[in-house]
Amino acid sequence: MTTTRFAPSPTGHIHVGNLRAALFNYLIARKAGGTFILRLDDTDRERSKEEYVDGIKRDLEWLGIEWDRIERQSDRLERYSEVAQNLRESGKLYEVFETPAELDLKRKKQLNMGRPPVYDRAGLALSDEEKARLRADRAPYWRFMLDQSRIEWEDGILGPISIDAASVSDPVLIRADGQVLYTFASSVDDTDMGVTDIVRGADHVTNTATQIQIIEAIGGALPRFAHHSLLTGAGGEELSKRIGALSIRDLRAAGVAPEALVSMMARLGSSQPVELRMSLSEIADGFDLSQFGASPTKFDAGDLWPLTRERNQALPFSAVAGEIAALGVPEDQAERFWRVASQNITKLADLAGWWEICAKGAEPVIEDEDREFVAQAMSLLPPPPYDDESWARFTAEVKEASGRKGKGLFMPLRKALTGQAHGPDMADLLPLLQVVRAKN
Repeated sequence: MTTTRFAPSPTGHIHVGNLRAALFNYLIARKAGGTFILRLDDTDRERSKEEYVDGIKRDLEWLGIEWDRIERQSDRLERYSEVAQNLRESGKLYEVFETPAELDLKRKKQLNMGRPPVYDRAGLALSDEEKARLRADRAPYWRFMLDQSRIEWEDGILGPISIDAASVSDPVLIRADGQVLYTFASSVDDTDMGVTDIVRGADHVTNTATQIQIIEAIGGALPRFAHHSLLTGAGGEELSKRIGALSIRDLRAAGVAPEALVSMMARLGSSQPVELRMSLSEIADGFDLSQFGASPTKFDAGDLWPLTRERNQALPFSAVAGEIAALGVPEDQAERFWRVASQNITKLADLAGWWEICAKGAEPVIEDEDREFVAQAMSLLPPPPYDDESWARFTAEVKEASGRKGKGLFMPLRKALTGQAHGPDMADLLPLLQVVRAKN
C-alpha cells in the first residue's frame, strides 16, 4: 500500500515552500488510496513548541489536507536509541569529538589545498585511551560511516541521480547533547512506518543519498524518492529571505482562498496550466509527478488573487450565509445581497464594503462638471425602499429631464450613489440601498 508522510518541525509556521511537500505527498497517497502520515519532527526540545504544532494542524485543515494518523518523533526516542546501539555494534556509527572551530579549520585547510571539504574520519583513528581523555573534556557526538561508493536512484522528478559518497561527509546523526538529528530519525521512521514514497525539495538531494545508506544499514526497504524544484520570487530572486511573509497563516489572514493556494501549488513548476479546482480529490485525480521539472519555479503571491476571486465568485449562497449574516444583512435580503455583490469581490472580506454602501450609504463621488446634473437627478429619486423597477423608472425620468444618455447618464449616477466607478448592475443594487447620501 502507498504510504507517504509530511514531516514538519514544529519550530515555526508552514510556508509556501514546505506546503508543496505536504501537498504532493498527500495527493500521491489519496490518488493511490493509501495512507498519509503527519509526522512531527519535534526532537529539538528547545525550539519545538505546541503552539506551532497547533498551527501546523490548523493550516493543513484549512487547506483540506487531512492526515490518516499523526506521529511524534519525541515519542520514539527509545526506538532511536535502540537502532543507534545496533549501528554502533556494527561499526557504522562512530563517536567524534571535534569542536565547530576545529572542523571549520579543517575545512579551510582542505579548500586551500584544492580538496573537497569532506570530514577526514579522524574519529576512527582515535585509541580507546584518546577517546577516554577527550570524553573527560567534552561529550562526543556520533557520525554514520558511509560506504564510499556511488549512491544511485531513479528520482521521480529529477530522473537518474548518482552521487559519489566519497564526496560527502559522514553525516552527524546524534549530537553531543543526545539529540537525534533529522537524517537519522527520519530514516528510522520511514522504515518502521512503511513509507513507500517521499517527495521533498531539491535541497534534500544530498540528504537522500545518505539516508539511502542509513535505511539499508538498518534493514529497511527503500522508498521511491522525488525532489521538487525550489521556489523563487517572481523575478527569480531567492525566496528564503521573504519566506516569513509567505506563511500559510498570513496568506489565510490576507484573504487568500484555500482552493486557490492548493490549485496553484499542485501545478506550479509543472507542464500543466494552473487552473482553479474546487476540491483536493479533483486535484489528486490529475496529479502526476512526471509533469514537473527540475528548474527553479517562480512564485508570485499576486497570482493567488485571480484564483481567489474565481473561487469566491463561484461559491453558492449556502457557503457564505453565515458570513453574510455576521455582517448584519437581514435574512430576507441576504440571498439577494450575495447574488448582487458576489461578482464584485476578490476576498470575502470585500462583502463588508458593499454592505456598508447598502446599509449606510456611500460617500458620493461627483465630478465638477456633473454637479448640477447630479443635483437635478437626485431631486427625482424618491427615498428608499426601492424595487426591481426603481432604477429603470428613475433613469428614464432623469434622461427625459436632462437629455443625457449612455455613459454620460449612468456613470455619474453610479458614482453618486455608490462612490464607485464599477460594481453590480444598478438595477439589482438599488433595491438593497437603505440610505442615499447623495440626496443629503
